[in-house]
Amino acid sequence: MRYIIFNKPYGVLSQFTDEGTGHPTLKQYIDIPGIYVAGRLDRDSEGLLFLTDDGPLIHRLIDPKHHVEKTYYVLVEGNPTPEHLSSLQKGIQIKDYRTLPAKVRLIPDPNLPPRPKPVTPHGPTAWLEIKLREGKKRQIRHMTAAVGLPTLRLVRVAIGSLNLGTLPPGAWRDLTHQEIKRLKR
Repeated sequence: MRYIIFNKPYGVLSQFTDEGTGHPTLKQYIDIPGIYVAGRLDRDSEGLLFLTDDGPLIHRLIDPKHHVEKTYYVLVEGNPTPEHLSSLQKGIQIKDYRTLPAKVRLIPDPNLPPRPKPVTPHGPTAWLEIKLREGKKRQIRHMTAAVGLPTLRLVRVAIGSLNLGTLPPGAWRDLTHQEIKRLKR
């Protein structure tokens, strides 16, 4: 079995084939056959991807029934109020779906590496830490937009006990024996 984490850069697809889009894919960074991504990030999002050939573990990590928490640092445009944070924490109605409650808090600038395409806000910005137990398509972007705080940058920094740490964008590494043990608990 193989277990790796990858720090997905901005603009990279969370898959190994580009299907004619012309966008860079995981294939440009990781040359390991037979591994799959456990939970994708959209092209505009960055951060931790977990890849493995352990199908049951992938299922456990991405199935909301197992309550595996994913942690994101989110740069939003606007000044988040306690009301904004409370709405995000309670869950947001997005079309025909209500998100599960989330843990949300205001954080200082996390001092992340610069993004190749700089963020260009039109007003004040703030960083939020958002912890979810689910992962619908573009969920955080929809949630923050629904409360009037558009997402400018989104970086996943943890999946359960796995942390991105200081792994630079575009780099990957094998998990340690301890990390694998913690993940399977």
